[in-house]
Amino acid sequence: MFTKILIANRGEIACRVIKTARKMGIKTVAVYSEADKDALFVDLADEAVCIGPAASKESYLVADKIIAACKQTGAEAVHPGYGFLSENAEFSRRLEEEGIKFIGPKHYSIAKMGDKIESKKLAIEAKVNTIPGHNDAIDGPDAAVEIARKIGYPVMIKASAGGGGKGLRVAYNDAEAHEGFSSCVNEARNSFGDDRVFIEKYVLEPRHIEIQVLGDSHGNYVYLNERDCSIQRRHQKVIEEAPSPFVDPEMRKAMGEQAVALARAVNYESAGTVEFVVSGATKEFYFLEMNTRLQVEHPVTELITGLDLVEQMIRVAYGEKLPLTQADVQINGWAMECRINAEDPFRGFLPSTGRLVKFQPPKEVPGQVRVDTGVYDGGEISMYYDSMIAKLIVHGATREQAIARMRDALNGFVIRGISSNIPFQAALMQHPVFHSGIFDTGFIPKHYPTGFDASMVPHDDPALLVSVAAYVYRAFTDRSASITGQLQGHERIVDDHWMVIRLNKEGNEHHPVIARPIDGGYHVEYKGESYEIKSDWKLGESLFNGTCNGEEFTLQVERHKIKYSLFHWGTRADFMVMSARAAELLALMPEKLPPDLSKYLLSPMPGLLREISVQVGQEVKAGEKLAVIEAMKMENILKAEQDCKVKKISASAGASLSVDEVIIEFE
Repeated sequence: MFTKILIANRGEIACRVIKTARKMGIKTVAVYSEADKDALFVDLADEAVCIGPAASKESYLVADKIIAACKQTGAEAVHPGYGFLSENAEFSRRLEEEGIKFIGPKHYSIAKMGDKIESKKLAIEAKVNTIPGHNDAIDGPDAAVEIARKIGYPVMIKASAGGGGKGLRVAYNDAEAHEGFSSCVNEARNSFGDDRVFIEKYVLEPRHIEIQVLGDSHGNYVYLNERDCSIQRRHQKVIEEAPSPFVDPEMRKAMGEQAVALARAVNYESAGTVEFVVSGATKEFYFLEMNTRLQVEHPVTELITGLDLVEQMIRVAYGEKLPLTQADVQINGWAMECRINAEDPFRGFLPSTGRLVKFQPPKEVPGQVRVDTGVYDGGEISMYYDSMIAKLIVHGATREQAIARMRDALNGFVIRGISSNIPFQAALMQHPVFHSGIFDTGFIPKHYPTGFDASMVPHDDPALLVSVAAYVYRAFTDRSASITGQLQGHERIVDDHWMVIRLNKEGNEHHPVIARPIDGGYHVEYKGESYEIKSDWKLGESLFNGTCNGEEFTLQVERHKIKYSLFHWGTRADFMVMSARAAELLALMPEKLPPDLSKYLLSPMPGLLREISVQVGQEVKAGEKLAVIEAMKMENILKAEQDCKVKKISASAGASLSVDEVIIEFE
């Protein structure tokens, strides 16, 4: 077996590969950019080599620097992870020429399947079902509009070298086809160095089903069942599960056999994924693309099959035969994965970067709860790379049990300092349509057309939240009263009433609450009902594990003087807890109105200002493009919310923006 491998990647996947290599007794080498010098994967690896500045094109995308690091450290093989150079045929070929093993498919397989246009032609030859469309590169936006009209809207505009939702747009009319083509070309050029774009028919009610395949250098192939990746936002996967609640055994066999036929057609060696779009109405499936690398969502396949896919990739690269046949592949239970991303679901899922003031993932339980991450408490989320903080994976005997475990794990996942999509993931986990298993890739835009707000998920037990708020307030008050040397007249509260004020968009709710100490907690009286809240919670802790009238629960608490924020099942409830007299005085105070910012276009996120699309004095109509910001490798187009006239432009293209920085001022 290899004695040392280099990981040509960063973050979570680098940590994931290191974990398996260590289990196999293989030493690891990390390569890192200057922005990642303090990253977790650098610390975990046996050796580490800096390969350049933060920008990927100057570090992780430079093959020469990675090959030089291999020679410097004596690494015999390279695992590319996903993204960066993982599907770069030239990189694979260069390694082969240097006598370094590529832990992935051969360069010719990558070249054939990594090009979406050519892979579709090969799929047709291999008798794999394909989507109708225009399979050649398109010259410009006008040509894109003409082709889209011929195919018939809606259409998908796709970068030939694309992946991860980058270089992909859905267009329903000429204007969207024109704009979508330009955005795809720009994203493809910046992310992959290849700006070729093609168009194909968009399948209505589509489900995204993918088949995991394994092949070795001895002509052996297996498919490891399917993953359902239909819950997506902006064409990026949010939740993945295996198996699919939609796929029956006959469909699984048909899709699996076609996936293997395609892998065999290109002499595929390693782990790879054949992606299909499936009509929810007819169950017809069509080839989308083949990802010639490890997928982000590979853990759900590992949990239902018992295989370590990274280990299999390493063994195949070394020349070993696959350890199983198709008959050996089983489905054990149900697995789900939530991608925990650095984005603010309450602000249109805008990227969120900065310091992780607190990072406390749920406790891992073998066979039940798994956390794959590349960050740590106090670490930093950079604007230069992708937004994923961690992958939360659960396994259960049934789909229902997997969902229940995911809900509990999300309740116990504490992230502070930046925003994350955990509240949104928690909301999805309790959505009745998701529970039904009958959904498609349009699930999120259909059910959250105006974005996400916690008020969309009313808590089914608000008394629990009120009771915990009273518990926390009483705990802090009791501690304060017990401190020695206080001013005369400060007495311990015994039976006082408090006013619990829940802050929400509809107005404030005022409810008298009593909280009395009992053994192990507090007895809370609220709206004529009694609640015994017991917990070993310590003041200041973010995680509150306890029981309410004997029922276990986990939620999160933040205290801001007399204000408390509770997080549970996707809901954030904000409370002020105080005496009745204090509440009366508060009601007499004038309300402070926020400043009027309607005359400004503010940067909604930290990022690079790629384009200013207007000029001073220009009359702009609602919906017109104002600027383009790039953050975390994605283009974000900012449009006018109403008719306006440009008074002043405060930033220029190429500038690095901070959140809420002024870009444009209007008359």
